[in-house]
Amino acid sequence: MKALTCMAVLAWGGTALAGEASPPKLPIGVSAALYDISVPPDRRPTPERVALGEKLFNDKRLSADDSVSCATCHDPKRAFTDGKATSVGIKNQVGQRNSPTVLNALFAATQFWDGRAGTLEEQAMLPILNPIEMGMPSPEAVVAKVKGIPEYRTEFQKVFGREPNYDDLAAAIAAFERMQFSGNARFDRFLAGDSKALNASEKRGWALFNGKARCNTCHAGNAVSPLFSDQKFHNIGIAAHKQDFSQLAAEALKVVRTGDEKQIDELALETKFSELGRFLVTKNENDIGSFKTPTLRNVGVTGPYMHDGSLTTLWDVIDHYNKGGIANPFLDGGMQRLGLTEPEIDDLVAFMFALTADDFSALEKQELARQRARKNTRPERDTAAALGKKGNLGDLAPNPNLDIKNPAELGLYGPVRSPEK
Repeated sequence: MKALTCMAVLAWGGTALAGEASPPKLPIGVSAALYDISVPPDRRPTPERVALGEKLFNDKRLSADDSVSCATCHDPKRAFTDGKATSVGIKNQVGQRNSPTVLNALFAATQFWDGRAGTLEEQAMLPILNPIEMGMPSPEAVVAKVKGIPEYRTEFQKVFGREPNYDDLAAAIAAFERMQFSGNARFDRFLAGDSKALNASEKRGWALFNGKARCNTCHAGNAVSPLFSDQKFHNIGIAAHKQDFSQLAAEALKVVRTGDEKQIDELALETKFSELGRFLVTKNENDIGSFKTPTLRNVGVTGPYMHDGSLTTLWDVIDHYNKGGIANPFLDGGMQRLGLTEPEIDDLVAFMFALTADDFSALEKQELARQRARKNTRPERDTAAALGKKGNLGDLAPNPNLDIKNPAELGLYGPVRSPEK
């Protein structure tokens, strides 16, 4: 893991002095303005905090039986995910939720699939204490264990000027996570003006993304919104595969204590109430079965997909949307059939793989090959529903005349041009 520490320090350009919080060097596709908005001055990472945070992030001794670290579910080599449908904690206990990537989490308005944490610091605290994740019994037990490790007593004193405490531990991990931004994708070079950065299929996919497929309704991506997420919560029907939402919500109202972060965390990961999503946090009927719109950056290498990891490939994801999701009383009003043809689905998948950062190009090739191998296994495909031959899921979105205006030919500053030679 030493290489990651070096990368984090280099992101300051190598000029930061001890204790300073200089602005990091951001990759193409990551907005400096968004960074300034998202990272308060008092939470700007320093090299010392990042180095300590990285060590804690990778230390299995923060778990009850020394078997699980933050990196177990957020492996840097896998774009800070674990490649599993749902995460596995101590004693091989399996949770209810898929591990989202840490990359660009610093820009998220809320953390976790249901937004139950408002900051990276709050997010860092909960998995350590969750019984089926890292399993520590209390913040005091965590601090006592860390204090018992001589190197940490020295490092906390050096970085924070005091003995270890739980707030500082979370602050260090959050500092490390705030250096995990991700851009440098082929799409970013295309948007900046390189017309050759995307191939013909990827360009067609970008046009569909902004047109017939209506992906940009919740996943808009541009210079000021580089995450491809509206940061909101939607019921798209995933959980409707297996739950009677109305009955489940009625049961949850009897047990959920609004504002009890620890209880909500445990209900979300350990019980059937996980499928209620944002409702566990708000107790608002409109939030039943709603989950946060994830970022699409690096989406090709961060599957399986959805809050429960139930969709294996991006073809599965598009099939789900193409038929209008799964009907349920709380389905988001924006869900409707798309009528995409098989070649159009292929182009959309190609475009989404173009959102992979160059850092993960080898993993991208591996994942694309794996997903293509499963292309003919399509449990979510319902062509009749997608084309309106059954069901009642509304009219198709307009299919614009691309000869007049093709969004795939418009870059950040106007028409896309070939790079100068």
